Amino acid sequence: MATKNKTTETQVDVTDFINSFVDNEQKKQDSFQLIELMKKWSGFEPKMWGPTMIGFGSYHYKYASGYEGDAMIIGFSPRKAQFSLYVAAPGEENQKLLEKLGKIKMAKACIYFKKLSDLNLEVLEILSKATIQYISENNECACRIPD
Repeated sequence: MATKNKTTETQVDVTDFINSFVDNEQKKQDSFQLIELMKKWSGFEPKMWGPTMIGFGSYHYKYASGYEGDAMIIGFSPRKAQFSLYVAAPGEENQKLLEKLGKIKMAKACIYFKKLSDLNLEVLEILSKATIQYISENNECACRIPD
């Protein structure tokens, strides 16, 4: 029996979520600025995915195993300790850009940062657009590609 994807698009209002979940004023401002930037870069309205992720656009994926689902194209979460940024584009160029992104920590499927002023927003725009292009061409996130 196939498992159900826990991270699905919800009907929760993004502004209500930020105002109720984010208790730090700077993080609220950074969240609203990041929403405007990602909306501009992606052309999609922000939607809640799961209880704490804000996503822009969606795509349907299907693995050879038969498992399939829907996921956001790009997004972020204003978590308590730090932001989680869901932007993943493959390629050597994009790996070099990550070095110029700013004060970040990397994980397989996301980038962590403390405040928006720690990031080079021009680099983030390039990485976000590269992620959108990759997903639109491949119907999969580069984060799902094995190392």
